[in-house]
Amino acid sequence: MDKLFDRLQMLEDRYEELGELLSDPDVIADTKRFMKLSKEMADLRETVEKYNKYKQVIQQIKDDEEMLSAGLDDDEMTTMVKEELASSKTEKEQLEEEIKILLLPKDPNDDKNIIMEIRGAAGGDEASLFAGDLFTMYSKYAEHQGWNIEVIDKTMTEVGGFKEIALLINGRSVYSKLKYESGAHRVQRIPVTESQGRVHTSTATVVVMPEEEDVEIEIDPKDIRVDVYRASGAGGQHINKTSSAVRMTHLPTGIVVAMQDQRSQQQNREKAMKILRARVYDYYAAQEQSAYDENRKSAVGTGDRSERIRTYNYPQNRVTDHRIGLSLNKLDRIMNGELEDVIDALVLYDQTKALEELQNG
Repeated sequence: MDKLFDRLQMLEDRYEELGELLSDPDVIADTKRFMKLSKEMADLRETVEKYNKYKQVIQQIKDDEEMLSAGLDDDEMTTMVKEELASSKTEKEQLEEEIKILLLPKDPNDDKNIIMEIRGAAGGDEASLFAGDLFTMYSKYAEHQGWNIEVIDKTMTEVGGFKEIALLINGRSVYSKLKYESGAHRVQRIPVTESQGRVHTSTATVVVMPEEEDVEIEIDPKDIRVDVYRASGAGGQHINKTSSAVRMTHLPTGIVVAMQDQRSQQQNREKAMKILRARVYDYYAAQEQSAYDENRKSAVGTGDRSERIRTYNYPQNRVTDHRIGLSLNKLDRIMNGELEDVIDALVLYDQTKALEELQNG
């Protein structure tokens, strides 16, 4: 813990410095700087409070051990001090684990909202139906978490599923919980169209991207080509007499976003730009992740979009996450939005790997 103590003391010193800065009239007058420092202080608060509590517990252990070594005349007092010492040692171990977690490098995107894209992949109609099932699963999970979901783009299929659907999910720490969902999701079940009762395997892909603001990724307007056209409905017939649909192309990456679900061209522009910004950020972040993974394989492989991450086996009511070897025989509940056990296991696995690196580094 010696290295960690040094870091904790530095964080406490910075926390106190921030308290002084935030009472400085010049800082208060600078709204942008004041907000930035306030957020930094809020991010440090829990760690500093745990550290202060840890120091109090260490002092309590020291005091109790000194009392016991000096000898106590009262047997009842000796018993009480021994019980307090045992309790303090247990609390010390618990605080050490909690502090280690708090000191882990934090993903700067963890507090952000997300854009999630779900697409039917291999398996035709069954794949699109499964994409719809995943949309329902994530929608119910978001509801359990108190998050808000907005469908910003979708292409439905004739059988009622989705060729693709894009969602904006707003709420507290959305990315931190859903960032592990990117990848290929495989379903094994008997399709409704299967007359022989045979189990088919189909896939849908999920991409999770942090919602990016203007200040965090700069896209030169000259790098974007915008085309406008008339929105069309199913079957190709035009449903709008004006050119309200928008297609944006980011020339350096070739990323294309088309948006026609909104009523006006301006609304479609805004939604298209939101998705384009997230996709461009994700494109460059994935390149950085690939370079990073050459040196260290990411614990749960969040960067590989083609990686098969999970299988949903309906005949056996089982969900298996292949990255961590987790199998749960409650597919029905998971598809109803009860994803907590899966996501908590992924977070714990990632934290455990990161702790090993922190301790061995």
